[in-house]
Amino acid sequence: MESLERRLGYAFHDRSLLSEALNHSSYANEHRGGLRSNERLEFLGDSVLGFVSAEFLFKRYGDLPEGDLTRMRAALVCEQSLYAAAKELGLGVYLKLGRGEEAGGGRERQSILADAVEAVLAAVYLDGGIEAARALIERILLRQIPAVEERRDYKTTLQEVVQRRNGQVLTYHMVDQRGPDHNKTFLFEVRLNDTVIGRGEGHSKKEAEQAAAKDALSSMPA
Repeated sequence: MESLERRLGYAFHDRSLLSEALNHSSYANEHRGGLRSNERLEFLGDSVLGFVSAEFLFKRYGDLPEGDLTRMRAALVCEQSLYAAAKELGLGVYLKLGRGEEAGGGRERQSILADAVEAVLAAVYLDGGIEAARALIERILLRQIPAVEERRDYKTTLQEVVQRRNGQVLTYHMVDQRGPDHNKTFLFEVRLNDTVIGRGEGHSKKEAEQAAAKDALSSMPA
């Protein structure tokens, strides 16, 4: 337990919470007599994670509409992100699995590890409160924000911004392409009611459109 606490950067007052967070249902089913699986903690951890990540994004991105915030939160708390956090923590080593799940490679299964992360977050929340949970979430998940930002759909965000007013029409136009076929660069403009509001380039048309939308957003009022 101590080695996992060091990895988490948190020392439990009640280690039974952490122990429960590591109990997969297959293990609990094989050990009758009051032993609980981590499923209830997983349920709570999902809500704690959702709240903390939503609050973080709300404060950090004051100019983004609800739809874009929702997409960014989804990218942060998806199973893949939770699995990556579990792997970094080495959480699979500490899981308690039933014999069948153990034999089936459960310690490496993405869904099991992702669920365990949520259970551990709930255990930290119950033991140390929201600030302790927030500190852990920020360290193991919210630091992925730069990567999530790179995956942002700037075209959708721009569309949502301009739709706040009626009669707005966005169009994208390729104005140039250069380079050999295997390494072309495309230059696009985005126009609002035929007025150029952004330009961008990329190695694909989609990438160039996203760059143009990002350029347009950078010059628009919040």
